[in-house]
Formats: sequence, C-alpha cells, structure tokens
Amino acid sequence: MVLLAMAVLAVVVFRRLHLPPILAYLSAGILAGPGGLGWVGDTEGMLHLAEFGIVFLLFSLGLEFSIPKVLALRRVVFGAGPLQVLLTGLPVAALMWLLGFTPAVALIAGGAFALSSTAIVIRDLITRGAVNTGYGRATTGVLLFQDLAAVIMLVLLPVLANPDSGHPGIAAAVTLGKALALFIGIYVIGKWVLPRALEETGRARSDEVFVMTALLLALLAAWVTHALGLSMALGAFLAGMMLGESHFRHQIEADIRPFRDLLLGLFFMGVGMLVSPALFATHWHWILLGAAVLMLFKLALISLLLRWLGERTETALRSGILLAQGGEFGFVLVALAVSHGLMDNEQAGVLVSITVLTMAVTPALLDNSGALTRRLLRQWEQEPDTPAVDEATTGHVLLCGYGRVGQNLMRYLTRFHHQAVAIDTDLVRIQEASQAGERIIFGDATRKEILERAGIHRASLLVVTFDDARQAERILHTVHQLCPDLRVLVRTRDDTHLDELIQAGAAEVVPEVLEASLMLVAHALMMLDTPFGKVLAMLRQSRRERYKLLRGYYHGESLPTSDSAGNPYRLLHAVTLHGRAACLGKRLDELKLNESKVEVQTLRRGDRTIDRPADDEVLQDGDILILYGPLEAVEASEEKLLGG
Repeated sequence: MVLLAMAVLAVVVFRRLHLPPILAYLSAGILAGPGGLGWVGDTEGMLHLAEFGIVFLLFSLGLEFSIPKVLALRRVVFGAGPLQVLLTGLPVAALMWLLGFTPAVALIAGGAFALSSTAIVIRDLITRGAVNTGYGRATTGVLLFQDLAAVIMLVLLPVLANPDSGHPGIAAAVTLGKALALFIGIYVIGKWVLPRALEETGRARSDEVFVMTALLLALLAAWVTHALGLSMALGAFLAGMMLGESHFRHQIEADIRPFRDLLLGLFFMGVGMLVSPALFATHWHWILLGAAVLMLFKLALISLLLRWLGERTETALRSGILLAQGGEFGFVLVALAVSHGLMDNEQAGVLVSITVLTMAVTPALLDNSGALTRRLLRQWEQEPDTPAVDEATTGHVLLCGYGRVGQNLMRYLTRFHHQAVAIDTDLVRIQEASQAGERIIFGDATRKEILERAGIHRASLLVVTFDDARQAERILHTVHQLCPDLRVLVRTRDDTHLDELIQAGAAEVVPEVLEASLMLVAHALMMLDTPFGKVLAMLRQSRRERYKLLRGYYHGESLPTSDSAGNPYRLLHAVTLHGRAACLGKRLDELKLNESKVEVQTLRRGDRTIDRPADDEVLQDGDILILYGPLEAVEASEEKLLGG
C-alpha cells in the first residue's frame, strides 16, 4: 500500500512537471527506501517480485522488435550501433578499472552507460511524428542495436557472477551457444506451434483465457531459460520476438501491458531504494561530473559516428542530442548485478544517480533539440547563401514554413503562375530546395528583418503553413507592425485558437480538422446525389460563418479541460429543461448566457430542431438546449438554467 500510494502521487507530480514516469518511480523508491524515510525494509524480497517486470519488459520489447526494421536500418544498426556501444562502454570500463573498481563492476558500468533510454526517446519521436525523419530513423537504428546489446549483456551477466565456471571466454561462448540453441528452439515453436495454440485460444472468445495464455507464454519462456542457467529476460525476449510476427501481437501487448507497467514500477522503485540521499550529499560532485561528461561524450561520439556513415550534419547532431542520456536497461543491469553480489549498494547508488540525472534533463533536451541543433550548426557551419528577394519581385506569396503543407502550396501556386518565397529554419530542407531551384530563405519568420528580407512590403499574401498557434500569433503581430494591410492566411490544427488568431489580424484561419469534416460531408452528400450547387453553397456558407456549425463536439469520457497552451477547451453539452427548471417561461436574451461566452447552438422542441434560436425565443417544458462554450462556463450556464 505504501509503495502504490507513493507511486501514484509521484507519477501525478512528475507528469505535471513533464518528467518521465521512470523518474517518479525512482524518486518514490529513494524516499521510501532504507536510505530515505525507511518505510520499506525488505527491498530484496520486493526486487525478486519486481524482476518479473523485466521479464514482461523484454517480452514486450520482443513483440515490438522487427527483423525487417533491423534490415531496413542495417547501415545504422550494424554500423553506428556496435561502434557506439563499444566506444562508450570500453573507455568507461577502463576509467573505472583505473579508479580501483573491480573488473566486473567496471564492465557492468560501461555496459550500463553505453545504453540510452528507448522508452523516453521513442515515445518522444512518436509524439512528434518524427519516427520517419532522418534523425528519427538514425536514432531508432542506434536504439535497436542498444536493445540487442542489452539482451546480450543480460545473458552474460551470470558468467561474471560465477567466476568458478572456468575460463571466462569459454563460459561466455557456452552461454551464447545455449542462447543460440534456445533461439532456434523457440523459433521453431513460435513459427509452427504457438500461432495454432493462440488461434485455438482465440476461438474460446474469452478475454481472461487469452490474458492467461499471454502470461503463460512469457513466464514459460522465462522459466525455460532460467532452468538452462540463462537470464529469464532472454527467454521472454525470444518468445516475444517470435510472436511479434503474428497477427496476435497487438492483442498480446495490450494484455501484458498492465502487468508490465505495475511490476516495472515496483522494479524501478526497488532500484531507487539502492540510492541513499546521504550518498548524493557525499558524492554529489562526482555524480554531477559523471553525468555531464557522459552526456557530452555520447553526444559527440554518436554525432561523429553517424556523420562518418554519411548522415547529414544536422541529422547526426540531433540524434546525438537525443541519445546522450543513460537508459532504463542500465538500471536493470545494475539491479541484477546487486542481486548477484557483483557490486554493493553504494556503488550501485552512484551509477543509478548518474543515470537518473542524465534522464532528468532529457525532456528539456528533447523539447529543444531542434533549436539547439540549429544554434550549434550556425556556429560550426556557414549559413546557406540565400540573398534577399530582389526589388523586381512584387505581388508574391510569402510562405512561413516549408514542410509538407508549404511545399504542396508552392507547387500549386507555381502551376497557377503565382510567385512564392518560403521562409524556413531547416538547413537540410533549405539546401535541397535551393538546389531544386526553389526560392527559400533561412530564418525565423517572427523576426522583422527576415520578413523584410523576404520582401514583405511587396507581397500580396502571407501564409503560415505550420501548426503552431502561438508562433503564428507572433508572426501576425510582426506583420501588423510592418504591413497592417497585408492579408494573412493561417493553418491550425482545430478551432481552439481560431478566435484569438482572427483578433490578432488573420484574414482567414483554416482549421485542419474542421476542413477535413467539411470535405467528408461534401463527399458524402455528393455520393447521395445531392446537387453540386447545394453542396458548394453549404461549403461557402460554413466558411463564411467561420465553421460555426462544426465548432465544438461531445467529448465523451476523455474530456480535456484545457489544451497544451492552457486555454480552456470548448465543447457541446445538451441540457434538458424539466418541469422545475428556473428558466421556463423566460426569453433567451433575459438569461444573458452570451455574457459568459456560452452560445445556444440548437433548441430541440419535440420533433422540431431550431438552429441558432432567436433571442426572443421563450423556453418551454421539455426543451433541450445544445450549449457551446468553455467547460466551466457551460457548467455555470446549466446551473443557471435549471436552478436560477
């Protein structure tokens, strides 16, 4: 109960701080452990239970591990990957051996520090939609090999823990031979036996049977490897990898996830218990120095390796920034080393503290990796030679941002014989577009000098093509200062910031979600043989009314109270007026709902539906009002309608 309560509180707090849950679990473990408040004393027993979290983690990793993906990224996976692990791990191991640590501790530390955080980095790439970018593919390739290396390290760890097993090289070869034989055996079973067994389980149409089957497969594979004297995690990984090629992969991963997350949370809390706050107070200077040196070394090494493999400088440098931290598999190695008696709690605490510190600064690095990369490149490389737009260019369109939307817009403007000039901060994109003969300028479109360099005073239209409402608002203010009469077209994700952008000076705002809805409606009406003229009139009216009919929707259970910028979400909400409602017999304008920024979009009265009812409409018993506005204002209006 103590551990679960602390885990819940820690994760909630760390989420608010935009920090990874792993750090929350570690912090809760530090606080609850023997070195903290001492609320949990039996750390060894808890780690035995939590070790199953590693089993499920490796099983999930195997499910997501794709051999075709490895082959597609083989140049990075088998080029930069092994070099990065060796050139990070061996110097760290050599340094620690020179400082007086045992060879086993030095090797474990080298292996742990060579790994980066797959969980944090991949989640960030997916969130930003950057998995298929140049730096996303390079980063994923290095992480794929690191995951493979982590599995190998887990396999070889018992060899270090059992020095009496003979010559270390022979023992390692025997262990790897067992692992290879196990791989072949599990491959055969996974290829021909498991799919049929899962199909039979699926025919039972029982969720609990399928969940139990998934748990059984993971634990059975772990038990087999443990019986052979290998790591339990290896068997789980191999079983997951075999099932990863089947069409049951997503269902199994979903079934395993709750057990994995709970046990992993306990595991990371157990790792945190190895760290004593007094230890940090004693060795804080070494911990800070170790974290700084590790991150700078990995950043430089990964950047140089990727550049050597032919990646662009920006791609290599940004990948280095993303992979500079330590990772969760480092905690796994350290915790298993402690359980095998290879290192004591103080040594483990220092290694964990260094890794935690690198992971703590990672979210800030991820958020600013693009800006940091550009800043470093501006210092090391000459900016692209993009002269200002000449005086003869007039009536052109300025495109702020030259991503996919900007490039598509440029193509159609060119087809219709309109001149266009783009502004972007991506050096690689600028170089490629310039070589293709397109007019593009390097710079930040919020700055006056960049807009003047692009000929804003002679432009006929400015288009903000990227989805960043705050950045678009800054561009609008700058444009208003330079050319108040210039029309500005802004792209946004939805209608959250539509009113603010209009007030800031945008001539038109195009919300992607609402436009997609309009296009879907138009196509549906056309397929129902609605005359084209009526469909076109509907589209024009919706845009002329700034999407009033489309704004707001019923959010359901997953209702967000605010967007990423902290602005309140607007929603639709139905209010039924029963016989005791205070508003019955009153006119809509008497209620003054619009003063609280709430609109009455629709009034349902029996079989009649009245869109945008008039202010003098008198409310009757049984009416249903559809309100639209911010959550708190809608709730207050409902209370006013019903209770007075």
